[in-house]
Amino acid sequence: MPYPAALALTVVTEVPVYVAALRLAAATAPGRTALAAVMVNCVTHPPLWWFLRQVHGGSYWAAFAAAESAVVLAEGLLMSRVLRLRGPLPYAASAAANAVSVLAGFLLLA
Repeated sequence: MPYPAALALTVVTEVPVYVAALRLAAATAPGRTALAAVMVNCVTHPPLWWFLRQVHGGSYWAAFAAAESAVVLAEGLLMSRVLRLRGPLPYAASAAANAVSVLAGFLLLA
């Protein structure tokens, strides 16, 4: 999949998850949450894409899991800072959003 398509798929699938999760649980404004979600994806997606392009062979899936875990933590931290949220909610929203985008990518490539 070309990079622009992968980034678009990530944004299209993750932003609604972030908006729904954070609006219901933390009463964040949907527009501000959507903008923050796009921003965090623009920060984390390029290094993730670059890193995964460097990994070949049998270690790919372990590297994929480690890299996605790092992205979940980074996006959770960024969302908590940008939206001034405390506790596990931004991390849970990040885990859910990233799970949805990974699943969407797998389904698209299957």
